[in-house]
Amino acid sequence: MQLDEIDRRILKQLQHDGRMTNQQLSEEVGLSPSPCLRRLKQLEQGGVITRYVALVDPESVGLDVTAFVRVRLDQQDDRHLAAFEEAVAGFSEVMECYLMTGDADYQLRVLVPSLGAFEDFLRFRLTRIAGVAQVTTSFALRPTVYRTALPV
Repeated sequence: MQLDEIDRRILKQLQHDGRMTNQQLSEEVGLSPSPCLRRLKQLEQGGVITRYVALVDPESVGLDVTAFVRVRLDQQDDRHLAAFEEAVAGFSEVMECYLMTGDADYQLRVLVPSLGAFEDFLRFRLTRIAGVAQVTTSFALRPTVYRTALPV
């Protein structure tokens, strides 16, 4: 889907406030409500806007520890990669998982309430996945930049 400047303005506004009404959105992007709603529906149907969510502060719900975990597998064939990806997709602690280049096969961002909870996650879940050969963890002290809005 080709995006024009109006589409980009719509996306910028919705990334700032996904709950704004169509009337508010149309005023912000300089369109009347009907064409604005039509463009919004096209962005949704075209897969540019995939869903609407509420962003929750992790610490306010007791998830005080952020860990970045690098995982190396003993084999990198499609079967082992798929098995690992399926397993970590089922772990609610894993917020993001990326297939990587370099020293690690995967990098995960993990949120847990405490270091003890992380130890349990590591010992009883992550390292029990078949094929995990090495795990290296770094703990975040604090976020310095955190964005959810894409630079459209």
